[in-house]
Amino acid sequence: MKFTKMHGIGNDYVYMDCTKKRLENPEELARLVSDRHKGIGADGLILIQPSEEADFEMAMYNADGSYGKMCGNGIRCVAKYVYDNGLTDKTELKIVSGGAVKYLKLLVKGGRVEKVRVNMGEPVLEPEKIPVIGKGEALIGEPVVVDNQVYEMTCVSMGNPHAVVFLDDVERLKLEELGPKFENHERFPDRINTEFVRRIDRKNLQMRVWERGSGETMACGTGACATAVAAVLNGLAERDVTVHLLGGSLEISWDEKDNCVYMTGPAATVFTGEFDLEELRASVNQR
Repeated sequence: MKFTKMHGIGNDYVYMDCTKKRLENPEELARLVSDRHKGIGADGLILIQPSEEADFEMAMYNADGSYGKMCGNGIRCVAKYVYDNGLTDKTELKIVSGGAVKYLKLLVKGGRVEKVRVNMGEPVLEPEKIPVIGKGEALIGEPVVVDNQVYEMTCVSMGNPHAVVFLDDVERLKLEELGPKFENHERFPDRINTEFVRRIDRKNLQMRVWERGSGETMACGTGACATAVAAVLNGLAERDVTVHLLGGSLEISWDEKDNCVYMTGPAATVFTGEFDLEELRASVNQR
């Protein structure tokens, strides 16, 4: 089976071209390829599929095999993959993921995609639509008790659920301990992605992220968008900000006119290869 390893500022996935043939049991395959010691190593698996309503469909699976509706870094890589591999010659694309169509502009240099600007759509703030258990039209600076400590979270959906928490220091945060407690908290029916954010100034934010189903990742595109929205709602930042993540930076703009969030960032191809499914399965499952 052929694959391509790609990443968006360190948020890495295994990509497979399924435009001609659907892949069976992607949940298992996501767990196998994501194993960083016995598999290929990735934050998950992304399948590129045909679509009737858009140019392509992106199907994204986390490292634990769970399905994810949207991945901001992943969709930029999908755009790069289809252009660089000759599946399209368009520099403006429609890609559907989790039932929602996203609009992308490809920035091409030397015949290859270097950056991608994505219209990520309008942020969702209603608790029941995120979903998060809470009262009111939006949860902004909402107290939540995690591990006997009170945090203030702002909840946003950018196609998947996010809880954004602003702190004075995120570098020394023990995310491997705190992240799972947020992810599986009783207030989040479908689990949650959690962003821990330090405000640098009104134009710059530092962010670490714990993604449901994958753990801490180098970057999260939808999380960066949710962080920018949360910062504006809390009066901490302008509508145009740079979000600095472990793997790099993303330019995020929340447009006041159309209420849409725009994300611009790079996409990179690491390598291509082939694997035998039975050998991979035996490798990952061996005791």
